[in-house]
Amino acid sequence: MEFHEKLQELRKNRGLTQEELAEALYVSRTAISKWESGRGYPSIDSLKEISNYFSITIDELLSSGKMLSIVEKENKANLRNVCDLLVGLLDVCTFVLIILPLYPNRIDSYIYSVNLFDYTQTTDFNRMIYWIMFVSLVAVGFIKLILLKTGKEKCSQVMTGISMTLSILLVIFLAITREAYAVVLLFLLLVIKGIVLYKCTK
Repeated sequence: MEFHEKLQELRKNRGLTQEELAEALYVSRTAISKWESGRGYPSIDSLKEISNYFSITIDELLSSGKMLSIVEKENKANLRNVCDLLVGLLDVCTFVLIILPLYPNRIDSYIYSVNLFDYTQTTDFNRMIYWIMFVSLVAVGFIKLILLKTGKEKCSQVMTGISMTLSILLVIFLAITREAYAVVLLFLLLVIKGIVLYKCTK
């Protein structure tokens, strides 16, 4: 007997509706409906709740093959969440490119390092591009962290693509405008982000 048939039988034997079982397991009625129709499987935590509630073992609910499949799927989802969290945090860290003294200001015969707020010895166009792209990257990082919290996976992947594109464009622009310190720091952030994403896809 398949899992969805077992769950349905267990529920009916207890004389429960899908709503009542959902309340007992602290899940939505939609989740119960999905599990009973065979369109999906519960998480490991939900499986434990089901086995405790009906006083049966997880082995009685699922075959070992299905159990391994669920565990593998959950591990991949957890790894993806960690990667999304790291990428989001790295994008938020782009804020340091605004506040750290990475830009050269020449006064008389001396060159002082200043942050982006005080950086005046470049064109207005360059400063505008720096501000737009730095703020955009930080915003993308915050949006990615919010999407991670709400579990919107597809939107999160789109934001990752935007993040990588913005980072590459910004590295190129900083290299063209010869902002040596800023380009090295941003390039390091980009490399770390690339390694994180590579590890996630393995």
